[in-house]
Amino acid sequence: MAKQKYYVVWDGVTPGIYTSWNDCQIQIKGYEGAKYKSFESKEEAEQAYSSSPYAYIGKQAKAAPRTLPANIIKQSLAVDAACSGNPGAMEYRGVYIESGQEIFRFGPMKGTNNIGEFLAIVHGLAMLKKQNLAMPIYSDSVNAISWVKQKKCKTKLPRTPETEELFQIIERAENWLKNNQYSTRIIKWETKDWGEIPADFGRK
Repeated sequence: MAKQKYYVVWDGVTPGIYTSWNDCQIQIKGYEGAKYKSFESKEEAEQAYSSSPYAYIGKQAKAAPRTLPANIIKQSLAVDAACSGNPGAMEYRGVYIESGQEIFRFGPMKGTNNIGEFLAIVHGLAMLKKQNLAMPIYSDSVNAISWVKQKKCKTKLPRTPETEELFQIIERAENWLKNNQYSTRIIKWETKDWGEIPADFGRK
């Protein structure tokens, strides 16, 4: 049986504390600037709801240190994306696994989760190459890893005036992959065995 989670919605249709992800989604889907996060206990959720969302959102380094499996390479980059709706407000980030420090963040911008996962990997690859850093990248997205290997973002998202800026970013990412060689290892993060990836936004 899944452990009960509590979802705090600071900014949404009806702010409050919810006990199901579906109820939480109703409050945030299509709501611009929605702020929300899941918690393991009712007490944590109540304390968070009475505090500023910025004390919790995107502040993974402040959380209790995680005990990662011994086979995880600690000196590495973890990337992940989040999307409110699909398509919806998409964002992604990169986190240094050893310290939990957020290294980069992008969005929100209308897109899909798969696009965000793809762009996050390419962002990480470009950053590591530019800084001449030899460390692997972890991603929990099979699709995104496949797209990076094929050097093509195979999204079905329509290209419209609303998504034009995002598609220009996608094209830049694809061109970077085609025009650059890299030795960075891209490793699949096994969520089932290892828990959520350290770059997870903690919203589901």
